[in-house]
Amino acid sequence: MTKPIPRPLGVALLLAIATTFGSNHISARIAFDHGANVITAVAFRSAGTAIILGALLLANRVPLALPRPTLLRGLAIGLVLSVQSFCLYSAVARIPVALALLAFNTFPMMLSLISWIAGAERPSKRALIAMPVALIGLALALDVAGLTSAQGLNFAGRWAEIGTGVSFALGAAVSFATVVFLTTRWLGAVDGRLRSLMMMSVIAVVAIVVGTATSGFALPRDNTGWIGLVLLTLFYGTAITSLFVVLPRLGAVNNAALLNFEPIAILFLAWPILGQTVAPLQILGAFIVIGAIAWLASGKR
Repeated sequence: MTKPIPRPLGVALLLAIATTFGSNHISARIAFDHGANVITAVAFRSAGTAIILGALLLANRVPLALPRPTLLRGLAIGLVLSVQSFCLYSAVARIPVALALLAFNTFPMMLSLISWIAGAERPSKRALIAMPVALIGLALALDVAGLTSAQGLNFAGRWAEIGTGVSFALGAAVSFATVVFLTTRWLGAVDGRLRSLMMMSVIAVVAIVVGTATSGFALPRDNTGWIGLVLLTLFYGTAITSLFVVLPRLGAVNNAALLNFEPIAILFLAWPILGQTVAPLQILGAFIVIGAIAWLASGKR
């Protein structure tokens, strides 16, 4: 039996993994700014991650066979996850990366609502408090009223600027919450690595088929774009693989709350790398969002 990781080390590793996940989105934005498009990024990332996970499973001699009903359910969830991948990268391509990730990280709230609508579980009192607090924080972080602009209060103008990107990010949140809900119901007994391999493979196939059928691929126009495309694949593959190695040994570490560090890491990475800055009021909103989500996660057992 593997020895549990001490809590301080486990916390540090999860924060590093969250930062690596965020670096994948920073790299994606670099690739987009230098000619690549969303469908190309999704295809590269998913295919690369599937190859890494496949090699990991083969090295550990994990059985790959699944019952037909389980396989079909996994394929269906993979299709929903394809929507999430497309939506999230579309958001990253249109608005500052940190804001896209903040909007996406409302998925625990979406999951609570989906569970309620499906009759599985009513939102807890903690969730009913956390949801409006997170929405207030998100409104501040996105500056939906245009309070930080030179023109002052200008909701219509600000929404025209960020509305499409925010809509894609929230679409990604709903899609991912649906994936988590269905995965818990349908694939709870399947090895997490095998689940991810199946879903990454589905996303890669969908992206390649759609890109080929629509002539929708757009490759980077220069070396910087290619570096971004390669790095987004390496960062995501490294993060997801590391997560599978670390998680079984974490013990009591609150995984969900710690992985929500990703948008905070992006706030600090996007400034020197992409030149994307946010106002102090938006930073306050970001911390309110993450705090509400972390508080919600810490109440789950």
